[in-house]
Amino acid sequence: MQKQEQSAIRSRAGRAINDLVVAELFLVQATIESASVLGEGISGLRQHLASDDSAEAPEEEFSAFLKRTREELMEPYSTRFKFFRDLVREQNAA
Repeated sequence: MQKQEQSAIRSRAGRAINDLVVAELFLVQATIESASVLGEGISGLRQHLASDDSAEAPEEEFSAFLKRTREELMEPYSTRFKFFRDLVREQNAA
């Protein structure tokens, strides 16, 4: 009886460690993708700031630019988090 309990605990601990490793890999992927978007956002911010100093009107409103950039930054994390939740849910159902 005690061996079964220890085996169950080890199995749950092993699954938790596996889930943690997969989650960290997803986080690294999302961070790399988000860093690229952040670089593009910084370039866009420079363009907006430069256009404020000049007589040219910006192509996109600043608030719309910030909203779009925020959504693009969060998308890699939210997509991978949803995928990870679905993956864990499927594992638990099996």
